[in-house]
Amino acid sequence: MATAETGDGRLEEFLADPKTATLDLFTAAARCTTALGIPHSVVYLTDIQQRRLVPLTDTTPSLPVDDSLAGWTYRTQSLRVAASGTGGMTAWLPLVDGAERLGVLAVHAPALTPAVLRSARALATLVAMMITTSRAYEDSYIRRTRTDRMRLPAEMLRAFLPPRTIGTSRVVSTAVLEPAYEIGGDAFDHALTETALHVTVLDAMGHDLASGLTTAVSLAACRNSRRTGADLPDLVACVDDALGKWLPDQFCTGVLAQLHLASGVLRWINCGHPTPLLIRDRRLLVDAMRRDPDPPMGLPSLLAGRKRAVHEIVLKPGDRVLMYTDGVTEARSADGGEFGLEQFADYIIRATAAGELASETLRRLIHSILDSSASRLRDDATILMFEWWPPSG
Repeated sequence: MATAETGDGRLEEFLADPKTATLDLFTAAARCTTALGIPHSVVYLTDIQQRRLVPLTDTTPSLPVDDSLAGWTYRTQSLRVAASGTGGMTAWLPLVDGAERLGVLAVHAPALTPAVLRSARALATLVAMMITTSRAYEDSYIRRTRTDRMRLPAEMLRAFLPPRTIGTSRVVSTAVLEPAYEIGGDAFDHALTETALHVTVLDAMGHDLASGLTTAVSLAACRNSRRTGADLPDLVACVDDALGKWLPDQFCTGVLAQLHLASGVLRWINCGHPTPLLIRDRRLLVDAMRRDPDPPMGLPSLLAGRKRAVHEIVLKPGDRVLMYTDGVTEARSADGGEFGLEQFADYIIRATAAGELASETLRRLIHSILDSSASRLRDDATILMFEWWPPSG
């Protein structure tokens, strides 16, 4: 049997082979496993709603995120080792692209020696990069991560969305969006430069293809302006102009913000959207970011020639900022009452106190809303949360 100690040369050959780049994800992962001298591995991808971990192979059952050893690894992003039901040992390793959770890797071996675990970590890193490369064009990846048929507006909008989670040692931004297969007008965006985090949450009028088009055009205009180095007012003006030219009967609310990573200075413009929430020292600072909102984007006549108002606040280390759409706070709980801001914020505060990952907090929060709702969501529900830490030293 091949061992991890003898796999190095074969890995080099595998990576150097030009044909490797043309392999499908399942085959590439299998050959990489062999090249590293690992007896057996299984790649599990998280489904779009982060409820199930779905294997790349049809001969292995999927696993629940909330009630399995694989799920524990996914939730905590930590290594888990356990005896295998078929003999030997199994190591569960997280599959991560930067800060985004992709799934988990199961490595099976007669014994998990230090050499095997080193090879397993190398395999997890390589597989994560393969997933990131292939998911944009491999429909097999998309099919495995969906459990329902997606409506056309949702298909269009999801093609525009960035990864759920991005981050560095200074900042993490993470988001969730439901109903996953039926979204119509909500969207989020986040991006990093060398000096700043840029975040956006949008909510277009209506819940149909026209709403999705409005949001898609708004996202594209926002990114197009941002990538030229435009400041916030110019960025919003670009969205106003695009909607006015191409979709004059549509409008879109939103919050667009920029966080300076070195200083913690947060600047934002609120275009007819719910007020972002600031959580500091495990407390909700209710009115910390409350300002008079500007009109929604796409309604330039309501501006009456005045400029968009740019607001500013200085964050403290560990602050969490939540941006959301009204579908979150208008969701109904099991007793028929609205979910509301207080319950929303309290959930985040308790998770923060428990040291939970930001991405895991939002995953569990959106599931608690969906699972306790007396009926289906009344509207799209989007939450984006980012937390900031200053540079050390």
